[in-house]
Amino acid sequence: MNRRNLLRYSALSMLSFTMARDLFAHPETDLSTDGTGPIILRANENPHGPSPMARKAMMDAVNSSNRYQWDTNALLRERIGKLTGHTATHITLGSGSSELLGVVCLWASYKQGHVLASEPTFKLWMPASRKMGLATRLLPLTPSKHNNLALMLESINAQTKLVYLCNPNNPTGTAHGKEEMENFVRKAAQKAIVLLDEAYTDYDDTPSMSHLVNELPNLIIAKTFSKVYGMAGARVGYLLAQPDIIKQLNELQAWANAGPSAVSMKGALAAIDDLDFIAHCQKENKKARAIFSKGLEKLNIPFIPSVTSFVYFDDKAYPHKVPDYLQSHQILGARSFEENSSWLRLSIGTQQEMQRVVDVLEKGKA
Repeated sequence: MNRRNLLRYSALSMLSFTMARDLFAHPETDLSTDGTGPIILRANENPHGPSPMARKAMMDAVNSSNRYQWDTNALLRERIGKLTGHTATHITLGSGSSELLGVVCLWASYKQGHVLASEPTFKLWMPASRKMGLATRLLPLTPSKHNNLALMLESINAQTKLVYLCNPNNPTGTAHGKEEMENFVRKAAQKAIVLLDEAYTDYDDTPSMSHLVNELPNLIIAKTFSKVYGMAGARVGYLLAQPDIIKQLNELQAWANAGPSAVSMKGALAAIDDLDFIAHCQKENKKARAIFSKGLEKLNIPFIPSVTSFVYFDDKAYPHKVPDYLQSHQILGARSFEENSSWLRLSIGTQQEMQRVVDVLEKGKA
């Protein structure tokens, strides 16, 4: 297959990635003012965002959205660079980090081989990766539901073109400390490209590995405005890598950095500076997560302590199938990410919402 046909094929694969992702979409449903309406806890969305500053910035930007977003694009990359300690040439933007994960897989697929990843982990990018010719080797987690870093290092061989690691991991909510992650990334990056997904680092201040980007040419870090910034629907994500890799990745975009809209990027610029809102979201997430975790503990439902905006728990001993039971009470989102497993993920909503979840679960066990 020549390069032109490969690009055409890959573009179709990227389209299939987008369509596959959209299959998970549902009509928007809001919690009613009296607290009795449906609760949506399916996609780790921030129930408090976007921030007031981001909302105003996006509303104001609508008036100028007849213009292309070149200037805003440059401003956002420069602002992100100040946040992470890099230059704008270390950054590329996309329509959420999911799109960019697909671009990295397209780039890695130009060489025969495979990608290593954990099972379970975030995997919406995997079908497109396989269609691009990049096979996926999935490695089991540790008994504590952490990424098995030792096994991953041992599994890297000459055919490994990419190592994908989500830290904190989705759907388990577990994370590795700074020293452990640095040791892993340094060793793995000597043998293959390392794609580190840091979508959830901001919730509990999980250490980012962004400081290693200047040092390690094989390291790519994916970040997003979808989670703690509360902009999942606005679709703004970015990659951090050395300028040479960023240039190569940009060549695989139809128009470099053009994924996010002018309106979304104005919102992202404002969101970065709304520090009070970010602190509020972090604080509220911890409180709501604690309500749910304590409820699970009281009900003797095993769960994994989480540092994210979701909790992974086991409903094996519960008298009902939790997803169906919660849905019968208008609580949507609990679902499995492992075959033949009773482990489920549920996103964290507001304190009110999580208390309602606990009350329903208690009623079902009474």
